[in-house]
Amino acid sequence: MRGLVHVVDDDASFRTAIERRLKLAGYDVATYASAEDLLDADPDDAQLGCILLDVRIPGLSGPDLQGRLIAQGSTLPIIFLTGHADTQTTVRAIKAGAEDFLTKPVSSEQLLDAIERALTRQNVARAQRGRLETFRTRLATLTHRERQVFDLIVRGKINKQVAHELGTTERTVKAHRHQVMEKMQVHSLAELVSIAERLGMLDKDGD
Repeated sequence: MRGLVHVVDDDASFRTAIERRLKLAGYDVATYASAEDLLDADPDDAQLGCILLDVRIPGLSGPDLQGRLIAQGSTLPIIFLTGHADTQTTVRAIKAGAEDFLTKPVSSEQLLDAIERALTRQNVARAQRGRLETFRTRLATLTHRERQVFDLIVRGKINKQVAHELGTTERTVKAHRHQVMEKMQVHSLAELVSIAERLGMLDKDGD
């Protein structure tokens, strides 16, 4: 899977060697001598890619950079690659969401496997975010009354109950329900409920 690998390491010879290795494997590569350099570059996480990050680097450390990126909302997966691994740092990085924690020297097979896993995970996450955004866009097209009908039917209310709760007729509810299904581009109540669950709408009020 082709993607952009951001390499952050203060060792110039390592950056050169790893860049050559990754380019031969078909990846695009950007290298940085420090965490600050990467932050200045502000890598676009809309592009498929990952960060290959050393732990001990001058200035902002690898784990501290990880924390900064998380705070900024970055979704780029992080693979730590270090010659100074310790249990505490490893656990901290993994708990914070690091994709992997590798120790130098690392074999090409192990490194490329870790990168492929990271890119695959990011690709899946991007697809999921795209679907959620599509659902939100469709939801925004509903009128106020259609949204009320949507909220009630995904919570298991039948047309008669919805009509009673909204002070209208079953016939009107059926018309609104039809519009909801069309605008949300679904063919069944089960699909509608699934969308509501993905958008976190059924967590409200303990439902």
